[in-house]
Amino acid sequence: MKSTNDFETVFLKESIETFESMKKLGDRTLERLKEEHFNHVIDPESNSMEIIIQHMCGNMRSRWTNFLTTDGEKPDRNRDQEFVQGKRTKEELIAMWEQGWTLVFTTLRSLQPEDLLRTITIRGEAHTVIRAIQRQISHYGYHVGQMVFLGKHLLEDSWESLSVPRAGAPERNKQDR
Repeated sequence: MKSTNDFETVFLKESIETFESMKKLGDRTLERLKEEHFNHVIDPESNSMEIIIQHMCGNMRSRWTNFLTTDGEKPDRNRDQEFVQGKRTKEELIAMWEQGWTLVFTTLRSLQPEDLLRTITIRGEAHTVIRAIQRQISHYGYHVGQMVFLGKHLLEDSWESLSVPRAGAPERNKQDR
């Protein structure tokens, strides 16, 4: 039996914690937005909150469904359609967001330490499970950052920082002691 402190166990635990932290930033952003914010596009080359959610959820479904046994780019995925602006409601988009994350966490929690060095494929390219997880951490972090930026832009002066606010570090440092 492996120790709870071995690399594989710690990697899985900390990967889940990283995804949970990312999801929390997204959740806190989404809960602050009004219905009309979800379809707002700030310029022709930018994505709305709706498009970011559609894309992330399409990616989550494709990557995490049958994660160990099928290519991470499913043949029925229509990635281009994920970038088409629709008129989904806030409620529909949040439900979609939750479904995607449920799949991520269910799959991650089903992995065993011995799975980490297995080889899986994404778009026909071989990846260790470790590499595939790191790839998704990077990808989702990028898009959650876009969500936070867009939320901050849309809410302007009513935005409240999701972390230590500007000029708040000295006070935060006192609290951390």
